[in-house]
Amino acid sequence: MAQLAVLSYHTSPLAQPGTGDGGGMNVYVREISSHLARLGHDVDVYTRRDDTYVSDVVDVEPGFRVHHIAAGPSHELAREETPFYVDEFAAGVAEHFRVHGVPSAIHAHYWLSALAGHSLKHEFDIPLITTFHTLERVKAGTFEAESTERAVQEERIIGCCDAVLASCDVESEQIISLYGADQQRVHVVPLGVEHAFFAPGHRPQARRALGLATGGPLVLFVGRLQSLKGVDLALEAFISLRHSQPEARMAIVGGPSGPQGRETLDALHQRVVEAGVIGSVTFVAPQSHQMLSTWFRAADVTLVPSRAESFGLVALESSACGTPLVASRVGGLTTLVVSEHNGLLLESRDPEEWAKAIEWLLDESRSTTLSTNAVLLAANYTWRAAAQRVAALMSELASCALVPCP
Repeated sequence: MAQLAVLSYHTSPLAQPGTGDGGGMNVYVREISSHLARLGHDVDVYTRRDDTYVSDVVDVEPGFRVHHIAAGPSHELAREETPFYVDEFAAGVAEHFRVHGVPSAIHAHYWLSALAGHSLKHEFDIPLITTFHTLERVKAGTFEAESTERAVQEERIIGCCDAVLASCDVESEQIISLYGADQQRVHVVPLGVEHAFFAPGHRPQARRALGLATGGPLVLFVGRLQSLKGVDLALEAFISLRHSQPEARMAIVGGPSGPQGRETLDALHQRVVEAGVIGSVTFVAPQSHQMLSTWFRAADVTLVPSRAESFGLVALESSACGTPLVASRVGGLTTLVVSEHNGLLLESRDPEEWAKAIEWLLDESRSTTLSTNAVLLAANYTWRAAAQRVAALMSELASCALVPCP
């Protein structure tokens, strides 16, 4: 069985998704690592220490450990500071390799981890697998550019990766077309869903469990509160919906994220007051997976108005609970939401159009069919299957020569 080193430099798989830098990537790293361990592989996840009091090593389960590597100050960093300590992080991981043994392969997550993984690949002559989660040139085309330097680094790393993982065909095509990747080295590995938690249930009981009223439509947004995720559009759509559905309520589950995260949250609170819906909108702190599934079961519709999305784990988890979606027609959402089947996809960012889409989904004549379709679609995605694909790829790379830098 293989020994895999997983690099998750800027956020830990132990962190709570939905706030700070924690999101779908945290879930991905934790679930893939867990299921690889259950398949018999040895998985060591390395993340930057951002807390003085956290243990050096956390044993998550047999075969799956998280190591906290000292790199810079032991507290959370501002986004613009994170690149400064990548080399120190890579040096710390390298020392661990020298003391405890060199792994069979490295799996880096996000471009900063990939920078560290690139240097470790050449220092120890081991294959590098990278999952980027977000790509600068994709964001620049749909939202806003972060830095030209990041895009240059991504292209350099992609050119040297032994394998690049994409979550869907759309992301695979973006990696090839925008970064000139060798299509033979781009592998589609869809994410999964933990069906033990995310499954359909009785909506009134889910609402009672959350202390919510059982009557009236409930519209749900789940995600980090930042512009990229489109929470402002979700709220405006709900405000428009209230004109025809005065009994409707909304829950916004998640916390501030990124440099403007706090400003985004403050603006949402102000808009709720201005629109006179303060009694109809509930702001909920980030939830554990166990509780998050209850929120999906409680809702009639989940909104995913992201400006860019490599996959869209929220959409998959909502579907698994039988809750239809209104989502942006971007990235991986186009593979998880089939219009008029388990939800609706919209290119428009007009709140009125989103409100009409929500109304369409709320129609009782089609809601049961949409819910059933959503559950059946989500059943095709499991973390075990994703882990098996990664394991097969590691085995394949073990017998191949390393890809040289361009």
